[in-house]
Amino acid sequence: MEEYSGSRVAVNFAKRIVVKVGTSTITYENGKMNHGNIDKLCRAISDLMNQGKEVLLVTSGAIGVGVGFMNLRQRPTEIRDKQALAAVGQCELMNAYTRSFAEYSYMCGQILLTKDDILDRLTKSNITNTIEALIEKKIIPVINENDSVSTAEILHNGTFGDNDTLSADVACMANADLLIILSDIDGLYDDDPHTNPSARRIPYVEKITEEMVEAAGAPGSKLGTGGMATKISAMKKVMEHGINGVIAQGSAPQVLEQILEQENIGTFFAAL
Repeated sequence: MEEYSGSRVAVNFAKRIVVKVGTSTITYENGKMNHGNIDKLCRAISDLMNQGKEVLLVTSGAIGVGVGFMNLRQRPTEIRDKQALAAVGQCELMNAYTRSFAEYSYMCGQILLTKDDILDRLTKSNITNTIEALIEKKIIPVINENDSVSTAEILHNGTFGDNDTLSADVACMANADLLIILSDIDGLYDDDPHTNPSARRIPYVEKITEEMVEAAGAPGSKLGTGGMATKISAMKKVMEHGINGVIAQGSAPQVLEQILEQENIGTFFAAL
């Protein structure tokens, strides 16, 4: 426990933080935007910026928001329809972030990426330069996969996986100190808490095991595509890159503040 508590203290000294938020955190089940949660998120990030932290936001939700904005009953099955919804939903999503951040005197800038962008050395360098320029200007980078042209997340073949892997890639590219993934569940459990009421939250992870991956379960909400397995994979990547990580409940009002104050919430993944 002493090792666990000591490792948690490291989050308080994190200068550059990547926050990833999932579809289930920023939308309701019908796809309509949860403006209350979006405002809480933007307020918390703005407060971190006021403290001198550097924050990058990786957001899912373009397709989910598109579903709500177009008043559809469910997520479509055709890829071209999902891409069209992503194009519509991304505009609405950025409008919401822009309005909320403006309430706290901050600007945000949109960066849309595909896996190929990160794999290409020149493009990756350009992405890093853009991120650094935004941070220098105190502008919050808001990053999402470009679902209107990329089918990686739409097909959910593990390339990005509902932006969980993307958030890890961004954390590594930006040389972040901490990756926080906000989910619809308050951390990693030893079994699926949705089906097993006796499942226990794991507060501290120093090594990701096969048992953890197997217990992670399947994708979560019907509007999003990511599950705990992709989050664990993302944490494994940043841990190996020397970056600490936390998975926590995204709807809690003060979750970011609580994490940085080393409260025992969520699951902490210690950098290797």
